[in-house]
Amino acid sequence: MAYFNLNGKKAYYEVHGESDRTLVILNGIMMSTSSWLPFIPMLKRTAQVVLVDFFDQGKSEYMTENYTQAIQVELVEALLDALDLQQVTLLGISYGGEVAMKCRSSRVSQLILANTTAHTDQTLTAIGDSWVYAAETFDGSVFFKATIPPIYSKGFYNDRIEWLNDREKQFKKAFKPEWYQGFIRLVRSAESHDERKKLSEIQMPVLIISAEEDVITPPQCQNDLNASISDSKLVIIKHCGHAAMYEKPTEFFSLVVGFMLCGQDQFTL
Repeated sequence: MAYFNLNGKKAYYEVHGESDRTLVILNGIMMSTSSWLPFIPMLKRTAQVVLVDFFDQGKSEYMTENYTQAIQVELVEALLDALDLQQVTLLGISYGGEVAMKCRSSRVSQLILANTTAHTDQTLTAIGDSWVYAAETFDGSVFFKATIPPIYSKGFYNDRIEWLNDREKQFKKAFKPEWYQGFIRLVRSAESHDERKKLSEIQMPVLIISAEEDVITPPQCQNDLNASISDSKLVIIKHCGHAAMYEKPTEFFSLVVGFMLCGQDQFTL
């Protein structure tokens, strides 16, 4: 358990394993460092793994005013500097991918963008609004029913309904008003996200992971990323929704590890 300070605010991070390779993982909007812990034993066989909670997330400090994603980019770049990390593979999923594509640190040598988008369009804004309205109730069941069904594919949701029902019960117990308020600020911080004109600035190997049944950031979003980034490759995971790491962990992490080990030139699909 470790913290570092950025502009007077505490940010939480974890470092797992030792290796010449480093994988830094950026969370989705409803995630935290603990979301990745089941995968750490596997990942640290290949790389040193660095996890971090964004502000208003997990164990990092909560904000009191609205902000843009620029503050999260600053957090990530400050962490890379504080740990003196070199030749980093930066993996961002969903919200974390939006932050990752804004990062211009020379310490990053590879980028993995999963289930993410170059800009917040009207559909994604409407989804965010519905999540905010649900969060404002401070009711775990209301929030769960508004946010979780669209995150998973139809097949996964139907097959794992007992597990999902248990998750709903956990939502009711775990989330306090402070968490919901932080979540609302995170959603609002993504409303101005638009990197479409800056994607050409990304000059490193990029792996883009898409999911066939993602309705939050559909495959067209990743197709657009792939068309705009010069050194990128796109992989679409079949029969999978927005939470690809949970629905298809074998496929998801095989892509992540393979890309880290092989690099762009040798990485074949």
